[in-house]
Amino acid sequence: MKCSYGKIKIFAERELRDYLKQRELSVIQSIEDENDDYLLNVNEIDYIKYKTAEAYIKPLKIHYDQLYASSSEQMIPVEVSPNRFVIRNGKIYKKYVIKFHIPFSGDKELFKCMPKHHVSWSMGVELSNQEFCFEIINFNDDAESIKREKDSNLGSIMQQFNYVVSEVEQYNSTIESQIKQAFNSRKKRILAKNGVLASLGVPIKKKGNVSPTFSIPAPQYRRKVIVKRPEVKEVGFRPDPVLDETPYFEILKLIHDVGKEFERLPGLYAGKKEEHLRDHFLMMLETNFEGSATGETFNKRGKTDILLRYESSNVFIAECKFWRGQKTFLDTISQLLSYLTWRDSKAAVIMFVPNKDFTSVLENAKEVIQDHPNYIEFKDSKDETWLNYIFHINDDRNRLVKLAVMFYHIPKEKAK
Repeated sequence: MKCSYGKIKIFAERELRDYLKQRELSVIQSIEDENDDYLLNVNEIDYIKYKTAEAYIKPLKIHYDQLYASSSEQMIPVEVSPNRFVIRNGKIYKKYVIKFHIPFSGDKELFKCMPKHHVSWSMGVELSNQEFCFEIINFNDDAESIKREKDSNLGSIMQQFNYVVSEVEQYNSTIESQIKQAFNSRKKRILAKNGVLASLGVPIKKKGNVSPTFSIPAPQYRRKVIVKRPEVKEVGFRPDPVLDETPYFEILKLIHDVGKEFERLPGLYAGKKEEHLRDHFLMMLETNFEGSATGETFNKRGKTDILLRYESSNVFIAECKFWRGQKTFLDTISQLLSYLTWRDSKAAVIMFVPNKDFTSVLENAKEVIQDHPNYIEFKDSKDETWLNYIFHINDDRNRLVKLAVMFYHIPKEKAK
C-alpha cells in the first residue's frame, strides 16, 4: 500500500472539537428532517441505536507492531535541516530516503484533527486509507541516528494520538444521550403540534387510606449497534391510550411487596395453587387502585391472569405461573404478549419458584429470555428478583411492551 494521498500536517489541520460537533449536529439534523409519522410509529429503541451507530466515530488504532520500512533514491539538496529543505548553491545529490509505514484502523480524518489537549508539534506525513508514512533521509549511513529520529517522531505521534483517542471516547460515550434527547424533543413537538398529549394515560389512581405496609416510594429510573434503518409499516399515527409510568411502577411495587410477603411466611402460602396466589395480588390491587368512570379496574380471566382493561382492550396484564422449566417460561411470555395490541403496553410475568436452587433458576431465566423472538432489550432491575425488559407485540417491532419479570421462592408443599 502506497501512501499516495499527499502530505498532511498530522493532528494539526483542524480542531477536533469542531469535527466532533459537526458529526453530532449532522445526525441531530437528520432526526429533525424525518417524516412526522415515521418518528411517531418507529421503535424508539431501534431508531436511537441506528442513529447512534450513524454518529459513532470509529476510534483510531495505530498498529505499531506492524510497522515496516522501504527505501528509495531521491534527489536531495546539498544540506537539509531536520524540519525543512535548505538549498545552497543550487546543488542537489542522490540520497537514500527511508520511508516508515505504520498501518492503522479507524477514522482517518482524525489524523487531521488537533485535540483540545496537545503538544505544540506537527510533522508532515503521507496518508492513505490503511497506513500513514513519514520519511527520514539517510545522510551518513548512520543506522543509530535514523533509529533515534524514527523513535522520536513516533513518540510525538503517539502522544498526540492518545489525546485524540481520549476526546473521541468522550464523544462516543455521550452521543447516545444527545440523540435520545433530540428524538424525544422532536417527538414531543410533533405531538404538541398535532394537539395530542405525549401520553394518553389510563386514568387510574391510588385509593385513599392505603395500608402503610404497601406505601409506594417515588419510582427510580436507570439505564452493538444496529446499523439498519428501522422500518415502519404503519401509515399515519393513531395515539393509543397507555398506562402511565408512575402507576405502572406503583402496581409492580405492590406486587413485589406481596411476593416478598409470600417468601417471608412460607407456612401460610406453601402448597397454594397459582390461582389462589393470584387472588392475593388481585385483592391488594383492587384495594389500592381504582379505575375511572369509563375504564375498568383490575379483574381476572382464566386461572392466572390479572387484567387492567380500558375500553375493552388490555393496558396491563400479569400472568402468574409456577416455574416448570425454560419452555413453560417462554410460552408464558408468548401467551401474555398475544393479549396485547396497543403501543407502549405494560405487562408482568410473576413466577413462583418451588425449586430449592432458586439462584440457578433465576440465572437460567435471565439467559433464556433473550432467546424469545419478541425480546428487544434488558432495561434494568429494581431488585435481584424483579427485572424489567422491553419486548414487542407479535408481528410489529414498533409497538413495544414494558415487561416486568418477577420471581418468588414458594414451596409447592408445606413442610411436614
